[in-house]
Amino acid sequence: MIKEIVKDQEFLSKPAEPASAEDAQVAEDLRDTMASLEGCACLAANQIGSTKAVIAYEEGDRTLVMFNPKITAAMAPFMATEGCLSLDEPSEVKRFQLIRVKFDALVDGKLVSRTKKLTGWTAEIVQHAIDHCAGKLV
Repeated sequence: MIKEIVKDQEFLSKPAEPASAEDAQVAEDLRDTMASLEGCACLAANQIGSTKAVIAYEEGDRTLVMFNPKITAAMAPFMATEGCLSLDEPSEVKRFQLIRVKFDALVDGKLVSRTKKLTGWTAEIVQHAIDHCAGKLV
């Protein structure tokens, strides 16, 4: 279901709660909402009103979802200016060109632990969404 983008900074500032397999609908809502928005590269669940640690992001022509994502390694820092659907003004933030993310994937109705290396633009947008899960306004 397509959801409205949350702009309430108090709500967005709260760290996300751990997600479980029962939060599969949140993942679908993230995909549906992203598909409805032109130029949307990533979304975190709190941006659509959920308190769960779930993100969705574009990788090529697919929209992928991570449950409970955590950055476990980061290399090659740089400064980036990023816009956000939940905020009116762009922010300047420190990002990394290469990250390793530990997350859960929904497989056959169960969460399965995974690790993924990301680089460049994909690494940047995933860092943005993970910041939202931590309650950081970016």
